[in-house]
Amino acid sequence: MRAGKLRHRCTIERPAEVQDPDTGAMVAGWEVVGKAWMAIEPLSVRGFIAANAAQSEVKGQLVMRFNAGERMGVNSTMRVRKGRYIYNIEGVLPDKDSAREYLTLPYSEGVNDG
Repeated sequence: MRAGKLRHRCTIERPAEVQDPDTGAMVAGWEVVGKAWMAIEPLSVRGFIAANAAQSEVKGQLVMRFNAGERMGVNSTMRVRKGRYIYNIEGVLPDKDSAREYLTLPYSEGVNDG
C-alpha cells in the first residue's frame, strides 16, 4: 500500500456509555478510540451494481495500515468519522498477500445507534 493513498485523517469510534453534557446522565454514544490515516474508496460502478443486486449496504471501503488497526482493536462494531461523514464498519479484512500490511474495512454510510 502506497502511503500517498492514505491521505484522509480519520477518527475511529466505538460504542460506549458517555455523559450527556446537559443532564449529566449516562447515555449510549460514541467514544474516540484513536485517529489513523486512511484511503476512502467508494465502490466502482460495477461493484455498486453488484452490491445492489445482492441487497448489500456496503458503499465502499476504507484502507488503513495493519499496525494502527491492530493497536486500536478495530472491529465491525466501530465506526469511522471524517468531518461530517460517518462510515459504519461492516467487516475487517486483512490484505491478501501478507495479512499484516493493511486492513480493508468495507463500509456503509449513515448514522447508526448514536
